[in-house]
Amino acid sequence: MTKKRKHQEDFQKVKLKVGKKKPKLENATDTTFKTKAIQIPEQLKEDGVLPTQNRKLNIKDLLSQMHHYSPGVKHNALLGLKELLSQYPFVIDAHLSSIISEVAAVFTDKDSGVRGAAVHLLQFLASKIRAEQIAPFFPLVSAHLSSAMTHISEGIQEDSLKVLDVLLEAYPALLTDRSVILLKNFVELISHQQLSKRLKSRDKLSWMLSVNPNRRVTSQQWRLNVLTRLKKFLQAVVDGSSEKEDEGLQEQKDNPHSVRNPICISWKLHANNQQHVQLFENGGLRPKINSSFRLRSLASVMDSAEKGLSSAENLKGFIEIIIPLLIECWIEASPAQSAPILGNLLESESQQLMQQVLSIIHLLWKLTKRHDDTYKMELWLRMNYLVDFKHHFMRHFPYSIQETVKHKKKDSFRGNKNCVTSSNNVDHLLLNLTLCDIMVSLASTSTLQTDSGWLDMIRKFVTDTLQDGSKLNSKQVNRLLGVTWRLMQIQQNKVATEPLIKAVYTLYQQRNLLFPVRTLLLKFFSRVYQKEDLRSQRMRSRSKVLSRWLAGLPQQLALLGLRNPELSNQLIDIIHSAASRSNKELLQSLQATAARIYDPLEGTLVLLPAEAQRRLVQLVYFLPCLPASLLTCLSRCCIMGRMSSDLAATLIGILHMRSSFAGWKCQVQENSMSDVDYFSFLFSTLIGFSREELTSLQGIRGKPHISQTQLSPIRLYLTDLDQFLHHWAVTEMICHSLSTIPSQNQCFDILQTGICKYLVGLVVIPDSTAGSVLCAINKLLDQACILSENLHKFLASCCYSLLYFLLTLDKEDAEHLQKRDMLWGSCISALALLPRLLRLMLQSLQVSRICREELPVVAQLLRLLMQHGQLRSHMITNEFLVQQIIKDIMTLKSGEVQEQWLTDLHYCFNIYLASHPQTPGPINTVY
Repeated sequence: MTKKRKHQEDFQKVKLKVGKKKPKLENATDTTFKTKAIQIPEQLKEDGVLPTQNRKLNIKDLLSQMHHYSPGVKHNALLGLKELLSQYPFVIDAHLSSIISEVAAVFTDKDSGVRGAAVHLLQFLASKIRAEQIAPFFPLVSAHLSSAMTHISEGIQEDSLKVLDVLLEAYPALLTDRSVILLKNFVELISHQQLSKRLKSRDKLSWMLSVNPNRRVTSQQWRLNVLTRLKKFLQAVVDGSSEKEDEGLQEQKDNPHSVRNPICISWKLHANNQQHVQLFENGGLRPKINSSFRLRSLASVMDSAEKGLSSAENLKGFIEIIIPLLIECWIEASPAQSAPILGNLLESESQQLMQQVLSIIHLLWKLTKRHDDTYKMELWLRMNYLVDFKHHFMRHFPYSIQETVKHKKKDSFRGNKNCVTSSNNVDHLLLNLTLCDIMVSLASTSTLQTDSGWLDMIRKFVTDTLQDGSKLNSKQVNRLLGVTWRLMQIQQNKVATEPLIKAVYTLYQQRNLLFPVRTLLLKFFSRVYQKEDLRSQRMRSRSKVLSRWLAGLPQQLALLGLRNPELSNQLIDIIHSAASRSNKELLQSLQATAARIYDPLEGTLVLLPAEAQRRLVQLVYFLPCLPASLLTCLSRCCIMGRMSSDLAATLIGILHMRSSFAGWKCQVQENSMSDVDYFSFLFSTLIGFSREELTSLQGIRGKPHISQTQLSPIRLYLTDLDQFLHHWAVTEMICHSLSTIPSQNQCFDILQTGICKYLVGLVVIPDSTAGSVLCAINKLLDQACILSENLHKFLASCCYSLLYFLLTLDKEDAEHLQKRDMLWGSCISALALLPRLLRLMLQSLQVSRICREELPVVAQLLRLLMQHGQLRSHMITNEFLVQQIIKDIMTLKSGEVQEQWLTDLHYCFNIYLASHPQTPGPINTVY
């Protein structure tokens, strides 16, 4: 009983009473809680470090969503990235690595919408990121692109071509650096490998076109899309090559005239020993190195995979793979397969595919010419592919496009069964020309007889195309001229080349040709002429058509004028090249057209820019004859200011070299320019104004154009500063030419006769003309020269008029103040060289005839003349005249308060003349 009671005590049940609360347990949990309102404004603010887009997501949030499993989230993340980066472009530089890696990773995404958004974002980024910025990350982009191009999904393969388009447009150089991998990807897109049945081993694998019925487009359309991108890729490889050559008109590598580096020499600096002429071997052309040793390029150190198509081995391997596939594509699209009834008519899609096939082969042929051993490469191509090309390509040559018929209405179609319209803007002419270019590159002079059959077909097609009068674009003409040039190189006899040149000339004579087309034709003819000129030195048999083309160039230049300066420059270069080679027909035509080219008002010389003017001035040297009428035009061109003073000086120097006074040891061409005409040119240019212009100036009166004094019969016409400076620069060159004439006495007599005949007696003379005459007198005058009395009086009047003009200049007149030093120096030099000139000028200072306002000017002039060191002795000799002038001034000023200028005049007279100093110092007065 005791144990049972004890057990019941341990587990005793608590009896609850009605109405009482249940007691709390000892281990009960307290679930009560209290709440308080909290504020979190800092968490609601946008991140101050990283900008966000409209959905409040920053760059990190958007990039993290790129890994989401949902295509919608990834699509929105790509759209958000584009929105964010367009609003905040600086984010691109800060997170460029992450952006590139995440965008490239979705090239192979399963969802087409995500891939499309990735392409659009990549296109946006390409416009913002430079090539040097993306270069470190481009291997990753290229790896993802290769993965997309070789993906098992057809949709990813199709979108990979869009990615390729963006990268080719923005970063062609970076993409072509990985050409080996990408070229293999291109091949795998349209074909698959197959073990050759003839070989039991897997050493040699052949490729065959693949057909995938699961694609959204036809197999032919898919191949066209892939080959279009392959052509763009190969074009980028060709453009990125170190040696850039013009398509169709590329120079041969063995041509020493391909690159010219002319040496620019300033003869004025060279004559003054300020410029040394350094001569180079080959006259500045590309040096020809005759050495059996060659420097190894950096490409030779790299692995063959790194070289890409710059390696001959890699290029041959790719050609061996791609050419059979291209031929298969051609066979599928050829007329025999697509439209056997129509013969050589092509549907537009087939023609586009065939065009891409030929374009790829053409680019591969261009790459083969970039290698050193071009001859062996061409021989290898001919041996492996000429037979197939003749069989498949030339079988239906030439090709034309099959035009589709559009049914607008049933009745209208019945009324006109021949109503056709072209579709897809395809160019069948370019297709045929590309084929011609490929085929002629496989022919040579040694294989002429073997290839005569298909070469005649190409020659006939080219000739007919050039002569049919149709409008051709620059791309067609470029390819057409390239084929023509190659045909002329294969068969270099006149019987074969003359019809081709004539056909090109027929195209050249068409009106309203586009500027690029005209440029290509000019380059072609220029190249043919240079080639013929080198060859005709051995055998003189010039092309009549080429001679006729050359003879028409000067007339074209004169008619062209300012309508197309670039075309004028090209014409001038060709004319200069032919003139320097003494081409008879061109020189005769240039002589006949010279008056129109060098017309001072509307001639080509004064209309074109400075560089073209320089080339035209140089052409004067090659003119067979320089008649008086042409020299008159050239003189007006020099003094009218429509070409620079340096160029005018160059022209004067060229004419001096053509004259009989140039000091040539050999005999100068007779009747090229008479001495009388040459002196007339020099004198007319020295005066600076024509007789008609000087006559019209005589009626001008008063300021601001005229400077007039009562003590001189000559009034000065004040020229503009630009005109004055130009005339003065020309005058210096004229004086230099006159000073080089051997007989200085006769030269001075001619100058004196001209001045007395045309200038003495005029009332109004331009200030530049007066200064130029004094400058020429100072240059030519020596002790043996005798001046006439009329010339003395004329020069004395010019000197006083010029000195009066200089002393009455306002300090605010900045334009005329710049003339002061030149005119003052000419007057002082003339007065120092001719004592009688100074005496006549002093005798003309009859102050009784002038108004009182001019007296201070005369006093200032006397004071400056007395102070000048070069004139000191002459002023002492004329002391009596100076003293008499001062007395006359004192007489007029008697009874008035003596002014400062009169006191200064008395002081200078007493210091410099009254005391008769024996050793006057060399004082050069600056007024």
